Amino acid sequence: MSQIGIPDIDPALEKELLASMAEVESFLRAAIEGKYPLVIETSRHLVDAGGKRLRPLLTLIAAHFGNPKAKGIIEAAVVCELTHLGTLYHDDVMDDAPLRRGVASANNRWNNTVAILTGDYLFAKTSQLLADLGPEAVRLQALTFERLVIGQITETQGSSSGKTQLEHYLSVVADKTGSLISASARYGAMISGADLKIMDALTKFGEEIGIVFQLADDIIDIASDSKESGKTPGTDLREGVPTLVTLFILESDDPADLELKKLLSAPITDDAVVQEVILKLRNHSALTRSRELVAKYGQSAQEHLKTLPEGSAKAALVGLSQAVISRTS
Repeated sequence: MSQIGIPDIDPALEKELLASMAEVESFLRAAIEGKYPLVIETSRHLVDAGGKRLRPLLTLIAAHFGNPKAKGIIEAAVVCELTHLGTLYHDDVMDDAPLRRGVASANNRWNNTVAILTGDYLFAKTSQLLADLGPEAVRLQALTFERLVIGQITETQGSSSGKTQLEHYLSVVADKTGSLISASARYGAMISGADLKIMDALTKFGEEIGIVFQLADDIIDIASDSKESGKTPGTDLREGVPTLVTLFILESDDPADLELKKLLSAPITDDAVVQEVILKLRNHSALTRSRELVAKYGQSAQEHLKTLPEGSAKAALVGLSQAVISRTS
């Protein structure tokens, strides 16, 4: 595996991307400088905690289908990451999450009000950056932000009539995760001056690989132990959060699933029961079906890449998609 996490990436492209990602990291911190020490401290809380930085990386790769040195590429990459971070502050308040990226969540370390306002502050910073990127970039952010909010509202509201729980969940994932990863790819293409056909292909690729990214996390929560994933297995089970694997069972008509369905219909607070359920899920056909659905979305995402011209950037996106899909194996 390469330093940047993409298998078989062209060494010259990787070197360039690593340099650009270093610029992004520097800019992230500079963007939240200000007069108010507490705001800087709360804003940097999650920036300093790290993360995969998938969104800015995708912006930078997409920019290689135009002029990767075009003015505004780094700023656009930072916009994508700051937007993502802002949503995490708000998500943690809604979920009452105690931890985020291995550290105390902002709402746990300070309080809900501080966490909400920190998220708002980050959104304000993205608006400042976008103002210099032009009206098309501002419009893309507005449309993306609308989807992020709609995704959160519909998740909170629950499944509407005419949709199964699984269909509802997939639409929420598309809005809450796919939309911003899609926008990240589009920003890179847009600001680099890439052809419209290429821009649209990258946008569609980003949407579907974003869905894969979230669904893979659902599978990892069940299938991987903490040493492999860095996460505690069964977190979603403890919180009573329905995910891809559990939804396949909750929608099952098989009488053999009745006991498991009852357990999955509410948060599981007993650690012994969590472990018992995890073992059952690991041996259940729902896990296989989940992997098959992830592979299907992954294949669809890669189909969009066929539109792109051959070269190291396209190869990097193929490698990136394969790395995201393989997280579930």
